[in-house]
Amino acid sequence: MPSIIVLDKLSSDGLALLDAAAKQGITYEVATGLKDEPLREALARHDGAICRSGVKINAASLAGNTRLRAIVRAGVGTDNIDKDAATRQGIVVMNTPAGNTVSTAEHAFALLLGLSRNVAAADASLRSRVWDRNKFMGAQLAGKALGIVGLGRIGQAVAERARAFEMRVLGFDPFLSPDRAAELGIELYDNVRSMLPHVDYLTVHTPLTDETRHLVGMPELDLLKPGVRLINCARGGIYDENALVAGLERGVIGGVALDVFEQEPCTDSPLFGMPGVLVTPHLGASTEEAQSQVAVEGVGLLVDFLTTGAIRHSVNASPIDPVTLESVRGFLDLAWRLGLLVSQLDSGHPRSCSIAYRGEIAGRNTKLVTAAFAAGLLEGVTEDVNIVNAEVLLRDRGIELVEQSRTDPGAFSSVVAVDLVSGDQVHRAAGTLFGHSMPRLVQLEGHRLEAYLDGILLVFTHQDVPGIIGRVGSTFGELGINIAQMTVGRSAPGGDAIGVLNLDQEPSAKALEAVLACPGIRSVRVVKLPPAGCLPPWLAASAHSTRAARERAV
Repeated sequence: MPSIIVLDKLSSDGLALLDAAAKQGITYEVATGLKDEPLREALARHDGAICRSGVKINAASLAGNTRLRAIVRAGVGTDNIDKDAATRQGIVVMNTPAGNTVSTAEHAFALLLGLSRNVAAADASLRSRVWDRNKFMGAQLAGKALGIVGLGRIGQAVAERARAFEMRVLGFDPFLSPDRAAELGIELYDNVRSMLPHVDYLTVHTPLTDETRHLVGMPELDLLKPGVRLINCARGGIYDENALVAGLERGVIGGVALDVFEQEPCTDSPLFGMPGVLVTPHLGASTEEAQSQVAVEGVGLLVDFLTTGAIRHSVNASPIDPVTLESVRGFLDLAWRLGLLVSQLDSGHPRSCSIAYRGEIAGRNTKLVTAAFAAGLLEGVTEDVNIVNAEVLLRDRGIELVEQSRTDPGAFSSVVAVDLVSGDQVHRAAGTLFGHSMPRLVQLEGHRLEAYLDGILLVFTHQDVPGIIGRVGSTFGELGINIAQMTVGRSAPGGDAIGVLNLDQEPSAKALEAVLACPGIRSVRVVKLPPAGCLPPWLAASAHSTRAARERAV
């Protein structure tokens, strides 16, 4: 008989669904506030677990667990769950991505309004028996510019509300198409730094990644429009809290509203004693409606999985049966890496993309491979992207994805070719598999070549003239950067050419400038890919899940 443990407070609607699940033979236990050994022991007694953000499920919590099959996060972010540890043990992790969209967008807007009209400070003053209207002069929103970083579901919901308040909406999202931005009434920027000088308010709705950590830090203070107000209801750490303090002290920043912090729970911060600061304890999704929605959806996910094996909204596993998955496993890895590659070839906003199959692969289930390509494109752009949700997330951003197939063989038995249209540029790459699991790049920007699709790649375009390769190699040699492999493709002798270097370490800005300064070099770009054999979590999990299921059955 399957059993579920509820690790955080869950709405009554969710608990009612668990009560009803007794008819399907499912029992449940509520045990909140657990950590360390009590948490590990509790997880080991159940088949499924559901939580919010309070409990921290780490590798130690799952150590030795041979029973737990699924964890559901009743909410969007899964930062409190060690997904790698869960994946290694074949435990499916699912979330509820849409349940708190409106509530979080509304809270961001509540903070924006609160900053504009000094609501918290005026309330505190009047409660202390002081009537002072002049001290709390505010600002209206109409006509002001709101900058939004991250234009997924929540960012788009904030934009919609800002337009209703007659605000100008500026935005940055590397995978929002210009057509979709125009439809939403958003002035799209190519990068955050170019947008910062133009905004009166800035709100962020993006995952915390290496690229978004301290998106506004000390260097960005010089770019901000004086008096700008900053809001964060996404993830602590996107703003550098020390930089916020400095910006407020220097008068560059006019106000800060935070619902999330770099360290949580946060009960002490230099920001707390400063004027122009509005803070709340991670309340973005804390509405009765949102908590009911995510609880109901989360319980439904867990019950369906335990009774039928259905997987939806997984952040680390594919819902495809193992036999089907195994037939295209190597091509999933290839397409994912091609998506990662072309997404890093241009910093412009994509308009559309396509994937074409030729040869033996065209006769297989290419829908999965297409989804893997989409997942690679969006890696790092949105939280927990995988083979299940990638195409939907692309469509949300107004990006068209076209698939084509032809079964006649070409130079290789199977080839996967991808295009990404960005502005007036079309970036093209094609790859194949050597053996069953060795992805190789065989064409880039129309040039034939052969390169490994892993690690640090330096892609450079150049004139096909003598000495180019030697100069590039010498430049890296002088800087102590080792070249693991080099390949060159050209259109015709003496014409345009492209080079791909596999490097042992990421080159510095100084190294890139030195290469770009070599005569004949036209452009240089670094592409970062996973190491060889490193699979995306949703693909690696399928192998672990299959293995774990077999072990449980023994």
